Amino acid sequence: MNESTTGDKRWVCADLKVVRSAGIFFGDNPFDSSTSVLYVQLSISALLTAFLQLILNPLGQSAFISQMLVGIALGPSVIGDNTFVRTIFPETSFYISGTFAFFGCMLFMFLVGVKMDLGSVLTSGRKAVAIGLCCFILPFLVNTSVAVILKRSVKMDSVLDNSLFSIACFQSMSSFYVTACLLTDLKLLNSELGRLAVSSSMISGTLSWLVILMAFTVRQSTFGNGHPLPHLAISLCVMLVVIVGVLRPVMRFMVRNTNRGRAVQEHYIVSVFLMVLWCAFLGEFVGQHFMLGPMILGLAVPDGPPLGSALVDKLESYVSSILLPSYFVYSGSSIDLDTIDMRTFGIVWLLVFSSFFAKLVAAMVPSFLCQMPLVESLALGLVLSTQGITDILIWQHGMMLRLVDKRSYGIMVISTIVMTGTITPLIKLLYNPSKKYASSKRRTIEHASENDSELRMLACIHRQDNTPSIIHLLQLSNPTMKKPICFYVVHLIRLVGRSSALLITHRPGKRKSSHSIHSSHIINAFHHFEEGNEGKVIITAITAMAPSASMHNDVCTLAMEKRVSMVIIPFHKQWTRHGADETLMSNPVRTVNLNILRNAPCSVGILVDRGALSGSMNPPGFSSKTMHSVGMIFVEGPDDREALAYATRMAEQPTVGVTVVRLRDLSKDVRGVDSEDDKNILLDSNMLEKFMVVAKEAGGKKRHHFKYKGVKNCLEMIDVIRSMEKLYELIVVGRRHSSESPLFSGLMEWSEYPELGFIGDLLASSHNDRGVSLLVIQQQSDEGKTKPKSPRLILTNNVGSVRVDIPRSHSHKVHPLSQETNRQSLVV
Repeated sequence: MNESTTGDKRWVCADLKVVRSAGIFFGDNPFDSSTSVLYVQLSISALLTAFLQLILNPLGQSAFISQMLVGIALGPSVIGDNTFVRTIFPETSFYISGTFAFFGCMLFMFLVGVKMDLGSVLTSGRKAVAIGLCCFILPFLVNTSVAVILKRSVKMDSVLDNSLFSIACFQSMSSFYVTACLLTDLKLLNSELGRLAVSSSMISGTLSWLVILMAFTVRQSTFGNGHPLPHLAISLCVMLVVIVGVLRPVMRFMVRNTNRGRAVQEHYIVSVFLMVLWCAFLGEFVGQHFMLGPMILGLAVPDGPPLGSALVDKLESYVSSILLPSYFVYSGSSIDLDTIDMRTFGIVWLLVFSSFFAKLVAAMVPSFLCQMPLVESLALGLVLSTQGITDILIWQHGMMLRLVDKRSYGIMVISTIVMTGTITPLIKLLYNPSKKYASSKRRTIEHASENDSELRMLACIHRQDNTPSIIHLLQLSNPTMKKPICFYVVHLIRLVGRSSALLITHRPGKRKSSHSIHSSHIINAFHHFEEGNEGKVIITAITAMAPSASMHNDVCTLAMEKRVSMVIIPFHKQWTRHGADETLMSNPVRTVNLNILRNAPCSVGILVDRGALSGSMNPPGFSSKTMHSVGMIFVEGPDDREALAYATRMAEQPTVGVTVVRLRDLSKDVRGVDSEDDKNILLDSNMLEKFMVVAKEAGGKKRHHFKYKGVKNCLEMIDVIRSMEKLYELIVVGRRHSSESPLFSGLMEWSEYPELGFIGDLLASSHNDRGVSLLVIQQQSDEGKTKPKSPRLILTNNVGSVRVDIPRSHSHKVHPLSQETNRQSLVV
């Protein structure tokens, strides 16, 4: 490389870089070609980021921290200038690697826009609006005031003096997407705190972006050979009109021409991708940052399925895991910690701390005034105080426009890593949404049956195929005018193509939301059943869109707020005429079910539909038969009493015949019993006596039967259970039994589906062609009981491994609920 100076210009002459290598067998060094170097750079940055994230995950750190640490580690501040750097990251390669880095960042910002839902700003509650406005106004006023005081009282170099106001303003800004990403990493996106944080950050983030856009436009008009401000403003408006008035209608046309349930056509995806490139060029053409056009285009994309989710599915993994790490490496190359002096460091950090405390106070005060608990208010303030990749992008553009100097930019990046890395574990420590699900009140079928009030139940629907079996179970549950059933149906949809979780309550006669189409068939089926049972059943349909890892939060929160006695969840595995159907979707569904079992504030029933309830494996007319047979296996314990209480309610239905088979452990007569066994025996006897009284009044021996079976060991018990498989449409069993009992000792370890318990697993694993369905019931655990050790189950999906505790019981202290529900919800 040769250098020469002519006048005020400096010329750098470099050797022509070979694009492709002929290979080592032809004597070529692969690292002399730009293509090979680019591949190695992308591989190293992606692998190191994934490895570091694997290490930091247990510490509760977000993906942003590992990305930034790898970027700085591969920069001049850590590895410096050595043979490795000159070989893998030569100066001549940064033109190409920088292009790829910003290309990946451009696609990332487009996806940021796709996932945002500006419509949610209009539906934010008063609390979210108040917190969002405070988080925008207070930090801005505090930081600019601190900057004025510093300029007047502290002596600093001219470069920092010119950048001080810009640094103060940049630090006071906030970003919706940073908040959403953090909550997703912490599995809090659809928690009470998460919904309020997302709604608040939408307000403050939108205002911040408007201010930044205006500031950059003004600066662009005065920077270098800038164009007049009116020309830039008009050009920006023209770009907005083209995107919103031309490209958005085209994308809506694509959505209308995509059949429901079908994949988006490939040429539609290619067309949108070309729109992204064209908008980036248009942004540069009118004098704006090239990422502005793609982000506005992303906001114009109809969010969610089919188009928004298809774009996210096809682009997100490649962009986030491969291209984006190279951007952080490129950003880290511009940070040199050796050039930072302590005075500059102290001044910038003072602005960082003042902004942090201002955001903390701005979020905590309105929250506390709205009667949120202090700890939750603190956690909310910490969530809204974090910074991330969008802030880095803004600072970089500000550095290009000379609003921020290079040293201050490096300090701000380091401060972001330190602050966000410290805040994230604190949030995880302070806020645990599962604590509020525990209740001292008994919310079970057994206790609800003690009074003749309405029975409240909640059912989860993962896919449309779950609907017939749930409706049939509801019909068997004996809804009457005297004992009506208040039934909540929650359609759970995995969140794809948007960043904010959604909870929609569907009301008949109200305006339908664009998201209602996903649940329309399910809603119509249940409302039709409600019309046929007017006065007996009151149905409320709800759609919940959330990440699979935190989807149970919606179910548990609704169960708590609606005071339901039982949550019905469909088993992740379904049976058809061709055998078991365990699709790719089953793993996330199983994870959701296990989380509900662990955290539900009431009893839980797992419905295993093998065709008898839905009629999918039965001859025509089977589901409409006049009499339905239900079997119940009773051994002992609270779960069996809860199952028997539910079977007792079914026994009051004139078209249902219930047979209870009592399995008695004969070995207890030899061993003797302790005081705890005495208590359980008394409660079991009372529940059995109640069933026999109800059965006698409802139909006597013609419809209902009670059978006593004495068994000494597990083999005899298995024989009895197997003999019942072909006799009933539905078998109801309890989930948990003592592993110390000779009937169950050692058998739990061999269960294929531990969440069903031993009896449920035995029946669900059967190869019987009769298609008997199964309802496995877990009663709400007593408050104050010691939580026994639970087996652990590892579920592996395409994201990674999810370790879930399979609960036997749970107990927590009561957590006071705030008077206002802090969720982003729609009533349609």
